[in-house]
Amino acid sequence: MASTIGQGRAAAKETSAALELIMASKKKMTMGLIVGNRGFFPDHLAKSGREEMVLALQKAGVDVVALTPEQSKYGAVETHDEAKRCAELFRSQAGVIDGVIVTLPNFGDERAIADTLRLARLDVPVLVQATPDTPSKMAITHRRDSFCGKMSACNNLRQYGIPYSLTTLHTETPDSPEFAKDLEWFAAVCRVVNGLRGLRIGALGARPTAFNTVRYSEKLLEANGISVETLDLSEVLGRISRIKDDHPATIQKLEAIQKYVSTTDIPRAALLKMAKLGAVIDEWMKATNLQISAVQCWTSLEENLGVVPCTLMSMMSDSLLSSACEVDVCGVLGMHALQLASETPSALLDWNNNYGSNLNKAVCFHCSNLPKHFFREVKMDYQAIIAGTVGKENTFGTCTGLVKSGPMCFARFSTDDANGTIRGYTGIGRFTDDPLDTFGGAGVVEILGLQKLLRYICENGFEHHVAANFSSVAPAVHEAASRYLHWQMYDHSGSEC
Repeated sequence: MASTIGQGRAAAKETSAALELIMASKKKMTMGLIVGNRGFFPDHLAKSGREEMVLALQKAGVDVVALTPEQSKYGAVETHDEAKRCAELFRSQAGVIDGVIVTLPNFGDERAIADTLRLARLDVPVLVQATPDTPSKMAITHRRDSFCGKMSACNNLRQYGIPYSLTTLHTETPDSPEFAKDLEWFAAVCRVVNGLRGLRIGALGARPTAFNTVRYSEKLLEANGISVETLDLSEVLGRISRIKDDHPATIQKLEAIQKYVSTTDIPRAALLKMAKLGAVIDEWMKATNLQISAVQCWTSLEENLGVVPCTLMSMMSDSLLSSACEVDVCGVLGMHALQLASETPSALLDWNNNYGSNLNKAVCFHCSNLPKHFFREVKMDYQAIIAGTVGKENTFGTCTGLVKSGPMCFARFSTDDANGTIRGYTGIGRFTDDPLDTFGGAGVVEILGLQKLLRYICENGFEHHVAANFSSVAPAVHEAASRYLHWQMYDHSGSEC
C-alpha cells in the first residue's frame, strides 16, 4: 500500500511539473488597438470605450499598443492624419504585435480604420468589436450606432482587401463574458497564423516506401512560408556510430528518458541507442533552427539501429516540439497548429477502427509516440506490430497505454498538388473512458456526425493520420487556416454535424 501511495504521489508530482512547464511556455500576447470615432456621434464614448477596452485586455493578460489621448483625440482614430500616426506606432512595434483589435464605442470612421491597417502593413489577424447601445440611453448624447458602424467598417476592410475576424455576437461590451471568450479565441487565431508563417520543419529520413499516403509538396509549403529541412537517415546513423557511450549529451538524454517514462524490463543497450539518437536529433534541430519534426521509422531504424524512436518523439511533443512518424510532414503541421492554439501537446493518430456498432465512436491508435500528456498511465514497451518482422529486441522504445478521457479536437492538412493549394479539415469531439483491450497507444473517440466526417475524408482523399489535442481550439485553427492563410478548409465543429 505504501509503495502504491508513493508511486501515486510521484506521478502526481510529475504531472504537476509538466503542467507548470506548459504554463510557463504560454505566450504573452500583444494586441494593437484601434479605437474608432466619428465626430458627429458622442465622442466622449470614444474616451470611455478606449478605457474599457484597454482594461479588458489588460485583465486578460494582454499587452496593448495604442495611441494615447495625447497623440490623438481620446487616443482614437478618426482623421487620415490620426490613421497615419497610429500606423506609424504599429510599424514601430511590428515585431511584438500579434494581432489588432478594432473597437467601435460609437459608429467610428470606417476610412480611418481601414487606412490605419493598410498603412501599418502588419499582416496580422484583425478582430472587429462593436459596443451595444443601451435602450435607456438612446438620446443624441449617448447613442452609439456601433451596430451599424461595424457593417461600414467591415465593408471598407473588404474593399481594402484586409482579412478580419468577427466577435460571436454582433455587439458585445468589452467587459462581457462573451468578449472574454472571443478574445481567448482570437489570441489562439493569432498564435496559429503567426506560428505557421515562417515555420521550419525537420524531415528526418525518407518517406517509408509503403506509405504513399504521406506524400506532400515541399514547394506548396514553401509558397506558404513553411520550409522543410531534410536530413538523410544514413547521416543520422553515421553520427550515432561516432558517439561514445559516455558522451555528455548522451548521458543527459538517457537520464531524461528514464525520468520521462517507466523503462522497467527495457535493456540498457536499447536505452543507450535511444539516447544517442535523441542527442543527434536535438543537435540537428538546434543547429538548423527547426521547431517541429517528422521522422522515418518503419522499418529502417529498427533494422539499422535496433530501436524505435517513439519515446524520443513523445518527449518532443510533450515539450511542445511536435514530432510525427512516417515522415508525415503535413501531419506534424496539424499537430503544431493545434499546439499553437491550445499551448498544450498534440498527438498524431490513425483513424484506426470502428468501436462496436456505435456510429459516432471510433478507435484512434498509434504504435505509439503519443505525448505523456495523452495517457492515463504510460510505460515503455516494444513495437508489437513489427516485432515479428525485425525481432522484438530491435523494437524497444514505444510509449504504450490508454488515452485519458476529455474534450478533444482534431485537424488535418494536406498539400493539394493538382490544384496548387493546401487544404484540410478541423473538428471537435471527446475521448471517452470506454474499455479497450489492445496494445500501443489507443483511445476511443466520440464525434457527432462521425460517419459524415469519414465520408468527407474518403471522398476527398485525405490521409489516415489525424492530429489531436485535448482542447476545443479547432474553431481557432479553422479561422486561422481559412481566413488568413487562405487554405481550403472543412469545419466539422458545428451542431449540424
